[in-house]
Amino acid sequence: MRRVLKMCVTIAVLACAMGSGAVAAEEVDLLLVLSADVSRSVDAAKFQLQRNGYAQAITTPQVLKAIQSGPHGSIGVAFVEWSGVGAQKVVIDWTRISDNKSAQDFASQIVEAPRPFADRTSISGAIEFSMAQFERAPFQASRRTIDVSGDGTNNSGRDVVLARDEALAKGATINGLVILSDRPIPWNPDHTNPPGGLEKYYRDNVIGGPGAFVTVAENFESFGQAIINKLIAEIASVGHPRYALRLPPPR
Repeated sequence: MRRVLKMCVTIAVLACAMGSGAVAAEEVDLLLVLSADVSRSVDAAKFQLQRNGYAQAITTPQVLKAIQSGPHGSIGVAFVEWSGVGAQKVVIDWTRISDNKSAQDFASQIVEAPRPFADRTSISGAIEFSMAQFERAPFQASRRTIDVSGDGTNNSGRDVVLARDEALAKGATINGLVILSDRPIPWNPDHTNPPGGLEKYYRDNVIGGPGAFVTVAENFESFGQAIINKLIAEIASVGHPRYALRLPPPR
């Protein structure tokens, strides 16, 4: 009798476990990791311009219209900031954005969060960390995109091409937003102004996947409009392979 009772309890526990696992995660049209560079070349003024740019972009009517135009009318977004090896942080965890209120809430958190660090520039580390976030997302989507913004080359951690190719093999798309620098940093001019330009560096080493593209902001002041255009393109999935959208400097 004891053996029969034990068997019944085991079956009941397994049934409950299977039942709880059978609950499907909420579907959204896109899982998007916004992955922002906060390395040493990004000074306090540039950092604030970048933060404000993301906050304003996610709440613009054009971006909200792109979000609501999908089959599910929503996307899942996580905001990550990164610097050198081991210096990555989820600033805002996965959030479902579907309307003005959810977008405004997300934007408010971007503006209010403190800066996590300022180290070297590990784009490879940023890609790896962003990929790990997809595994813990509470939503499901057929598209997974990493949106990497930065103002310099990979100078810390493993080879960025290897990290990119591993991410692409797992079905992710990586888009880039490069912020050009008028004046190279004195101690390492090739970091922000590599041979051929930072746009070419991102096209050759960072972006990849279906419809991957690079958006160019001539400087941090034009970053806000650049991220608006970029978000609309990747949410609507209308990016063109190896394409670069160049924005004029502000007047």
